[in-house]
Amino acid sequence: MTRTVKVAEAKTHLSELLVSVEAGEEIIIARGDAPVARLVPINDREQRANLVRLLRQERAARKPVSLEEILQWRDEGRK
Repeated sequence: MTRTVKVAEAKTHLSELLVSVEAGEEIIIARGDAPVARLVPINDREQRANLVRLLRQERAARKPVSLEEILQWRDEGRK
């Protein structure tokens, strides 16, 4: 669920907004009608797990690289 609040309300009720965010709600802070910021819960563990999964998928989709190739890439342009 997403809720939009004005800057003044966010300043006045920040603690309550953070409680809502911790409960999973997303808060958009707007200056007038223009959104300027988003408060979302931090879930580092889930984000890291997703990144590891994506990296593993990417590695599995590519052909293996030999040490010789890596050394050639390193030395490219050095001569």
